[in-house]
Amino acid sequence: MTETTLISSKVFVTGVKVQAEIGVYRHEIGRVQPLIVDVELDVPTDASDRLADTFNYEAILQAAQEVAAGGHIHLVETFAHRLADRCLADPRVTRARVRVEKPLALAPDAVAAGVDITVGRG
Repeated sequence: MTETTLISSKVFVTGVKVQAEIGVYRHEIGRVQPLIVDVELDVPTDASDRLADTFNYEAILQAAQEVAAGGHIHLVETFAHRLADRCLADPRVTRARVRVEKPLALAPDAVAAGVDITVGRG
């Protein structure tokens, strides 16, 4: 019997640009704003060379786009949690770290404002 070594990989995508209806202020309702999203996932893997054996990072991009297209969201925290939940829906993902930047939130006085969350199993 051969012993298998599991490796914890970090699958990540940085700088995802999406347009989302987001915000609580009157001038934000009914308008889209840019968000910049970074996602890092912990996924146990082995030394396989098959895409099916890990989390496809294209799924992160698709999930971010789907959350953004899902209708008005009040807070970047809500966006981050929805995206983390979508990533954790894959049973191989043990932890999701999601950072969402809202570049126009404090413009021109700051480059961005946002949130960074970490959600794990257990």
